[in-house]
Amino acid sequence: MVRWEPGAGERLRVAALELYVRQGFEQTTVEEIARSVGLTERTFFRYFADKREVLFDPQNLLQEAFLAGVNAAPPTAAPLEMIASALATSAAFFPDDRRNWSRQRQSVIAANPALKERELLKLATLAAAIAEALRARGVAAQAATLAAESGTTVFGVAFTQWIADGEQRSLAAIEHEVLGELAALTTGLATALDRGPA
Repeated sequence: MVRWEPGAGERLRVAALELYVRQGFEQTTVEEIARSVGLTERTFFRYFADKREVLFDPQNLLQEAFLAGVNAAPPTAAPLEMIASALATSAAFFPDDRRNWSRQRQSVIAANPALKERELLKLATLAAAIAEALRARGVAAQAATLAAESGTTVFGVAFTQWIADGEQRSLAAIEHEVLGELAALTTGLATALDRGPA
């Protein structure tokens, strides 16, 4: 009989990542993952569509956090202020005690081209959802797309720094710093554009 145990999904997730790190993603089977925590393949598939989803299934929760941040921004907020709100809200999705998990997960993804492609698709899907949320708040289509793409770029740059060896700062602090760098870049560009073409 298949056991439906509390916490089984998280146990499978932890076991899968440990196996992926130790012996490689391609070399790890669903049967091994399930067996390592005393469960069956059938139980695994109740939680995850396939072994990739162990690494990607929280995507909807992350997207919801970003969208909640966009919607929490004040009515008068500019597009990038909404993005700043989204980044701040989503940073709570990555507490410090999740940093080691995220480092290991990223190492598995980096070693597998198909997983890297899936990660890029995840970010593209996130950017599209953020752009749609911005448009729903009255941001013009092109500005919404630029702001959403900028936001996911800031997230990606900050996340890479957050999981770097020796990094101790929170994701929120790093995102704030990267946003500041983006603001400095856009200020310089605005000045150059105001001068007109050479």
